[in-house]
Amino acid sequence: MNIKYTDEKIYSMEDLKELFLSVEWLSGNYPERLKKALDHCETVITAWDGDRLAGLINAIDDSELTAYVHYLCVDPAYQKCGIGKELLRRIKEKYSTYLYLILLAENEPLIEYYKQNGFEYMDGRYVFMVRNQ
Repeated sequence: MNIKYTDEKIYSMEDLKELFLSVEWLSGNYPERLKKALDHCETVITAWDGDRLAGLINAIDDSELTAYVHYLCVDPAYQKCGIGKELLRRIKEKYSTYLYLILLAENEPLIEYYKQNGFEYMDGRYVFMVRNQ
């Protein structure tokens, strides 16, 4: 497997739809909106196996102090191949001068995964959201 990484926003709506639906994420049902959202993010790093989008990470930042990792998504066919780890390494490198790089774990097994990749669990923090649909 020869995975290529890029920070160029060369993905299509169909690429994003396939990737996000492969991990059963709701946003995959809105490929046009998903592409528009990612196109407006400060950072998007993708992993490609030929012309297949195997993984993606993105971040939203304030240009100086804090960056938020919004998505880390790896197609199940490519999980446990080091793609997620490499995407995290690249995003941490890009934001190494910021005071904070923050991400949210979607489920408990991911807590340990992120710890293994250099993130610190922040007990006592609470996440809030409004879901409009």
